[in-house]
Amino acid sequence: MSAKRSTRNSLVLPLIFLSPFLFHYSYGSDSLFPGQSIRDGETLISAHGIYELGFFSPGDSTKRYVGIWYHKLPILTVVWVGNRENPISDSSGYITMDEQGNLKIMDGKGTSFLLGANNRSTNITSATLLDSGNLVLREMSSSGNDIVWQSFDHPTDNQLPGMKLTLSTSSISWRSTSDPRPGNFSFGIDPNGTDQLFLWNRTEVIWSVAVLNGVNFSLVQDATVTLPGDLDGYTFIHHWGSGYYYYTLADSSIITRGFTDHEGRHKQLAWLDGEENWVTFLVKPNEHPCEVPSSCGVNGLCSNDSSVMCTCLFGFEPNVNKHWDSRDYSDGCIRKVQSECMSNGDGFLKLRNIKLPIFSSKDRNLSLGIDDCKAWCTKNCSCNAYTSAYLNRTGCSFWFGDLYGLQAGADEVQDLFVRLAASELKKHSGNLKSCELALINIGIALCILGAFLCGCKWRKAKVRHRKEENDFDCSSCSFATIAACTNQFSDVNKIGEGGFGPVYKGFLEGQSVAVKRLSSSSGQGLEEFANEITLIAKLQHRNLVRLLGYCIQKEEKILIYEYMPNKSLDYYIFDSTKGAELDWEKRFHIVEGIAQGLLYLHNYSRLKVIHWDLKSSNILLDSEMNPKISDFGLARTFGQNENQANTKRVMGTYGYMSPEYAMNGLFSVKSDVFSFGVILLEIITGLRSTDYCHQDGSENLLAHSWELWREGRCSELANPTIGDMHPFDEVQTCIQVALLCVQDIAADRPTMSDVVSMLRCEISSLPIPKKPAFLPARSVGREDFRKHEIHSLNNLTMSIIECR
Repeated sequence: MSAKRSTRNSLVLPLIFLSPFLFHYSYGSDSLFPGQSIRDGETLISAHGIYELGFFSPGDSTKRYVGIWYHKLPILTVVWVGNRENPISDSSGYITMDEQGNLKIMDGKGTSFLLGANNRSTNITSATLLDSGNLVLREMSSSGNDIVWQSFDHPTDNQLPGMKLTLSTSSISWRSTSDPRPGNFSFGIDPNGTDQLFLWNRTEVIWSVAVLNGVNFSLVQDATVTLPGDLDGYTFIHHWGSGYYYYTLADSSIITRGFTDHEGRHKQLAWLDGEENWVTFLVKPNEHPCEVPSSCGVNGLCSNDSSVMCTCLFGFEPNVNKHWDSRDYSDGCIRKVQSECMSNGDGFLKLRNIKLPIFSSKDRNLSLGIDDCKAWCTKNCSCNAYTSAYLNRTGCSFWFGDLYGLQAGADEVQDLFVRLAASELKKHSGNLKSCELALINIGIALCILGAFLCGCKWRKAKVRHRKEENDFDCSSCSFATIAACTNQFSDVNKIGEGGFGPVYKGFLEGQSVAVKRLSSSSGQGLEEFANEITLIAKLQHRNLVRLLGYCIQKEEKILIYEYMPNKSLDYYIFDSTKGAELDWEKRFHIVEGIAQGLLYLHNYSRLKVIHWDLKSSNILLDSEMNPKISDFGLARTFGQNENQANTKRVMGTYGYMSPEYAMNGLFSVKSDVFSFGVILLEIITGLRSTDYCHQDGSENLLAHSWELWREGRCSELANPTIGDMHPFDEVQTCIQVALLCVQDIAADRPTMSDVVSMLRCEISSLPIPKKPAFLPARSVGREDFRKHEIHSLNNLTMSIIECR
């Protein structure tokens, strides 16, 4: 085919008319020239065989449409339809060029439908199907091949990489799987110029891709996910121009597409060769009702993680109380006190972690700062909210009228400032005092230690830091505020019992939070408390839990974390009913996430960190079942060139401790590797290492797993709740990786970098594991240790044990 294409390109234009026989149609060509046609059953194929154009019938329909689909995929996937409203009733159709250079579809009766219009003065054009999936009509002249029409300007229900959506074009769904006519749902740019992508049901916005913040769309990060196999690390690269949006990929060899389906969802899909199918890794809106902007009406705040889905913003109240009582929130909220604007000094309430409302207007002047935005909005009485337009805190976004589509708990970067009457702001200030949820940095921990251990003057330290760094505030949330947001630490709000105290769910500053209240008998003192703040503030990774705030008041020490709606890993894997919710695919996803989190701690964080108390109960699960490592109270840092340390204070949890640490106080990154191996066996088997008992006489889970692996009976280790459809080779690999991690000698264990490579099958031949450490769970401490002090709420976590 390349030889034919080379010959064709070398021909001069007069030959088009002098020797038309040279241009007879050849099946498999990528182009159509004047005098040529392709009939139903014949196709054009792009240069490298990626896309194909021809006639097709969708679903159970007998009508014939001209479409573009993937040439090499076994599943017919149509990405563009040229005559979606003008099908041909039989197979008599063909595509041809008319005398004016227009690309047309003809049926057997001579009726024509315009496919691509030639709007140039010349009538010498050609049509080519490109490897991007774009069908282009070109002007053939000595000056070059200029595009006069392209299918990318007329999208149907798919958006391919490089395809631009403009203010006048959008991706429009089919009516059904058998009917390509334009349906009710469309995806595209807000025509009001707000730099937002919307999904519409006719004229109603049913989902928004948040606001372009100068770098990307602030809610598209959940599309940049890690996928299995060849798609590991797959990411979008967003491009926003003057009135258009498109995306490309870091790896252009990956086959992917955006798709607006006939049921009202926008999806992002990728083709997995190993699966021989499309994998959907982004669906919006999904099962969370808060993604639909109308869920809570105007000025209503929607939360997916609260028992009450909708609340009114502070200073607002339900528009119709009886409707809200019956959980009909469509009427939204109205102001309690009407704005008095300039007459009485309105102010603005700052909201954090809020998905920004839709329908904003934007001033793109990069010289404007947030103070300029406030000044402009203050003077304009119809301006009800503002924020910075871009991540670098320049430009302004303004909202006029009611606020629509507010959602709590979103991972937004910009703060939203909402207009309130002065009297309402005064109430809010009295209620919250100095409480501001913020990411905590090392300065806060130092300030805490200075105030309590060194007797420093709190106020002076606070003022000095604020002069040096404007966004640093050593103040914390008041205990009264934390107590109020957890309903006075009621049992109803209690969601767990950690090793250092109970954990409660609260709702603070517009988002659900997890409140960890340290018990006075927990054994975690100020040092461990400050250590957790210091460490976790420096660590930023998607598989580590985020610390949002803290509180110290007299004997109270409280940490405020992002809320994890799916609790902890042990809640699922050790329960036969809940365990059925985790099939092997989900379990393997969790294993990979834990491994990535540990790899970051050991290799890629600014500090080399050893967690020191890694166990299944310290692995939390977010709404998408992504694992997040938590509880850094015992964690320790190493210099980048340090590999091992020694301590007489052995702390951790029986069943997860490495033998060299439990026996001799030696700890290193290999201590965490050992704990990871234990957790991996627990995930596979559904058996708890700390209270293991088996009828075969094995002393513990490690011994039991070793014996079955050595006897070639790995299949017996997989917990029945995983199901029968799991890939046994992958399970067997995980068992072998786990046994390599729990080997007796620390030097024999792999690093977490090795573990990640093994899980990805990047190492073709895994080492043979040596005999693991068989620590008798019930005898440790009676025969090998002298216990001086044990503080535990679950009889598992030890605080002080000294070796003989």
